[in-house]
Amino acid sequence: MKTPTHFPTKEQVAAFIRDSATPVGRREIARAFNVKGEDRTALRALISELAEDGEVETGRKRKVAAPGSLPEVAVVEITKIDGDGELHARPISGLKDVDEANLPKITVLTDRRSGPMAVGDRALARLERSGEASYRGRVIRRIGKADPKILGIFRATPDGGIVDPTNKKAKSDVAIRAADTGGAGPGDLVEVELLPRARMGRPHGKIVQVFAGAADPRAFSRIAIHEHDIPDVFPDAVTERAEKAKPVTLGKREDLRPIPLVTIDGIDARDFDDAVHAVPDEDPANPDGWKILVAIADVAHYVQPGDPLDREAFKRGNSVYFPDRVVPMLPEALSNGLCSLRPNEDRACLAVEMVIDRDGEKRSHRFTRGLMRSHARLTYTQVQEAVDGGSRDGIPEGVLEPLYGAFNALRKARIKRGALEIDLPEKRVILNEAGDVVEIGVRDRLDAHMLIEEFMVLANVCAAETLEKRHQPCMYRVHDTPAPEKISALSEVLEGMEIPFAKGQVARAKQFNSVLAKAKGKPFERMVNELVLRSQAQAIYSPDNLGHFGLALQRYAHFTSPIRRYSDLLVHRALIRGLSFGAGGLLAEDDTQFPEWGEHISVTERRASAAERQTLDRYLARHLSDRVGTVLPGRINGVTRFGLFITLDETGADGLIPIRTLPQDYYDHDEIHHMLAGRSLGWVFRLGDRVEVRVREVEVASGAIALELVSGGQEGKAPSGVRTGPAEKRGRAGGPGKGGPPKFKPSRKKKPGTSKPRKKGKNR
Repeated sequence: MKTPTHFPTKEQVAAFIRDSATPVGRREIARAFNVKGEDRTALRALISELAEDGEVETGRKRKVAAPGSLPEVAVVEITKIDGDGELHARPISGLKDVDEANLPKITVLTDRRSGPMAVGDRALARLERSGEASYRGRVIRRIGKADPKILGIFRATPDGGIVDPTNKKAKSDVAIRAADTGGAGPGDLVEVELLPRARMGRPHGKIVQVFAGAADPRAFSRIAIHEHDIPDVFPDAVTERAEKAKPVTLGKREDLRPIPLVTIDGIDARDFDDAVHAVPDEDPANPDGWKILVAIADVAHYVQPGDPLDREAFKRGNSVYFPDRVVPMLPEALSNGLCSLRPNEDRACLAVEMVIDRDGEKRSHRFTRGLMRSHARLTYTQVQEAVDGGSRDGIPEGVLEPLYGAFNALRKARIKRGALEIDLPEKRVILNEAGDVVEIGVRDRLDAHMLIEEFMVLANVCAAETLEKRHQPCMYRVHDTPAPEKISALSEVLEGMEIPFAKGQVARAKQFNSVLAKAKGKPFERMVNELVLRSQAQAIYSPDNLGHFGLALQRYAHFTSPIRRYSDLLVHRALIRGLSFGAGGLLAEDDTQFPEWGEHISVTERRASAAERQTLDRYLARHLSDRVGTVLPGRINGVTRFGLFITLDETGADGLIPIRTLPQDYYDHDEIHHMLAGRSLGWVFRLGDRVEVRVREVEVASGAIALELVSGGQEGKAPSGVRTGPAEKRGRAGGPGKGGPPKFKPSRKKKPGTSKPRKKGKNR
């Protein structure tokens, strides 16, 4: 590659990276040296050379730093509090093969949200270099003590018992002396406090709390709450403050009560934080246009910056939703009371009026702080039934038609800009009063759902635009462009399906939609949807606007759910300050905190998602616990070096086929093509393949389902391009199956990549 003129040398780039207080990304380096356009390709190559030479190290989010540097965000443990009250810490993540005596020194800064910390406390901290081997750390969120309590299942033994941790990642079970069992019986779910231990041997502990039996569905969400350290009990001061809150009066607010706003939510929803209304625009200059009003609960009126409610809401970051309960961000007196837009009750709100044309393009918008009254609490199914010609009981006259008229216009705009249209079913679990699973299915995706989604997306865009115009900090919801290596890997897989996807061009969501359209109705449709989803970057919260790739929007911020997301509360406060709406706005000192707060609420969002997913896995495992030995159809939804993950058709439950149980062979894991390929016999198992499996074992407490293959896979040589070879060069993904291959019915498909598949007669 020819080096462009006026281009930095390797030494200059390396010096810039070494001198930076934090790891830097390619965009920062390009801006620093004014590298633009096609020259950025040469810059990427130069940075790769520096990494290969060991002059820089690559970390998270593809950022680079000097060798031996700590990452920008790491877990630290407080080791000392000096005479001046300054906190000193050591890193417990982010460094490899470093002697304890040579660990860099970290001085930890706390603020009103982190609260006081003690020796032994751990925290996720943003780090900034302050010297050659020293850092300043600012707490993003507290994690807890170095030795947290363990949740597990009790097994009685002659001398006490054993507790098997519910966390799949736990390295060891825990021994319990007879005097420390706390009255636990076999199969009970218990909380264990670890006792001081010797250097070797099994850890010992003391049972401090006994819950319901591990097979009791009421225990499943409790396990997830414990494993992910989700705060689920409000301090008394927080609850008392919420219960003392009073309804607002009109005052200087705009009176929106005459407008027939309605809420549209799921049938089991309890907190209603958005209401909608639409009418045709009477402006002759906007024929067939629409006026839309979206009103959102004014949480900022009740949750003031720095008060006990605010500190607790920040710590939680968001509400967490389980099949049997909700762990709310705000106490019930607010989340289901004064901040919930319940019908026929006056409620404080922030509202945005938006004018769109017939094609859904926004012409104007304005925000107001008002007092509104919901005229009806509607459900998605109720609205859909009415629109489809069914009953209109409980629906105010003349409300639905304008809502759907505006929605149809917004759908045109969405299609035109090319928002990503991945179609994957969402699992849904229905419980009875005892907590048992009575139904497992796929959550409906109705036009009524999409109507609310489109209205909320437009309101969110307006919030981001207004904050930019008013020069206020904004907590953007950003979704970056997919990484080039992921696009390249996707392109190679699609090539085998004869779906063209050029990997050298600038990525656009429309390109992915074209791929999804070509896969529509084909046997590999779901596989392609999953591959496209996996190729995407993870959406996060950040004060730096990178745009939203999936929605094909240049700016986007969450504004519409402040009851359940702290990000939205921050956006409300910024709007209140920027638009001079009165009390409850951002404080001056808050502006510099947005980077740390973005990291924190991104972490709590991922924590909630993991907890919700694992709880669902436990419910599905319980549902299958009496079907061990049953043969069920499914599809390969994940390929790893240790086996195949299968999604069962009937329930959507996920289980694992260990690699050692596959037909006897050595298997190479090909990450590019998402497959396991046998070296000798030529068996190939790849993402999306149909299989039949037998339920071999179910562990309800951990949600683990072990499966064995009955039929499926493809027999023959691996497709061209799949790399196989000596284990020491390729990395052996498995070994010979024990006990010989199972009774096995292969599907006689063509080798992938050789012909078209046979046709068959469905918080952005």
